[in-house]
Amino acid sequence: MPWILYLLECKGGSFYAGITNNLEARFLAHSEGRGAKYTRANPPIKILAHKYYPDRSEASKAESQLKALTKAQKIAFFE
Repeated sequence: MPWILYLLECKGGSFYAGITNNLEARFLAHSEGRGAKYTRANPPIKILAHKYYPDRSEASKAESQLKALTKAQKIAFFE
């Protein structure tokens, strides 16, 4: 099963990046306050982008790279 790197737009215009193997379930968890600590305080508005990876290791590496980028670069990362 592929892993997914995703980028959320959160309340206040901030971004949140994470990985999952079930994007719909993970977004629901974030929306219901059961996701990450950050999204409990800054609820997600929508999924901005996502990208598939063959395994968790590759998705984790991409997540680390993504988190080091500026907001504009994060959006460009998915184009």
